[in-house]
Amino acid sequence: MNRILRVSQFGRICGLLAFSGFLALASARLTWPRSSGANQTTDKGDVSSADAALLDGFRHVEAASVSDAMEQITGKKMYMSHRMRPVFPAKFAGLALTVLLKKEANHDAEALKGMLAAIDHGGPSSVYVMVVEDGNDIAGIGGLMGTAMAARNFSGAVIDGGVRDVSYLQKIGFPVFAVGIVPSTSVSHYRFAGSNIPVVCDGVSVSPGDFIVADTDGVVVVPRTEAAQVLAAAKELDYKEHSMYGTIEKLKSIEEAVAKFGRL
Repeated sequence: MNRILRVSQFGRICGLLAFSGFLALASARLTWPRSSGANQTTDKGDVSSADAALLDGFRHVEAASVSDAMEQITGKKMYMSHRMRPVFPAKFAGLALTVLLKKEANHDAEALKGMLAAIDHGGPSSVYVMVVEDGNDIAGIGGLMGTAMAARNFSGAVIDGGVRDVSYLQKIGFPVFAVGIVPSTSVSHYRFAGSNIPVVCDGVSVSPGDFIVADTDGVVVVPRTEAAQVLAAAKELDYKEHSMYGTIEKLKSIEEAVAKFGRL
């Protein structure tokens, strides 16, 4: 009987020690410092909890409402032009990972290495924002790069330049917005000029870590400093517009609906 009691006590002690270790590990994970910088991530590559909440909100509002909210709050037009179109209907939101290619004829096998390294340093919710200098007819991305981004759970890509291998991108379901579809290559014609730097993509300034919101209406850039305010305003605009559809059908009058909800 004493032996059984000692074994039972030993089991309880082991259990308490294991539970204490679990609590210590959990506490350490909660207080583990995050990386600094615009696009904060955890050690697993996930976005910070604050960014995740904003991204979830932006994924559920329309790009048009985000564009309107940006203009109302900042007075700036932060949407890309009609040229920037998706290769298939898509909607996403993510954090900008910027890349710049400069036009330069070369035979340097390392000339574009940096644009590939940028992909391998991105992660969940990254949006590959590439500017190809004078690159309307140069494909900045194709099936290989799209596959790598999809494997790393990028939200999508926005290319101020061309795109190719469109049928394969459609097959794997990786969303890309670009100014055109072309069969060309940037190899031997361009050189990597930097990543995670400020760029101007289709006329809009983009900084690393800015929020990118895209759907079939187009692409909008939201600077981090205005993200929370813009999201709140965009949600309100969405709510009013969606409520107006039924009102217009019921009253058979858009004038009355606009007067009631105060938006167009």
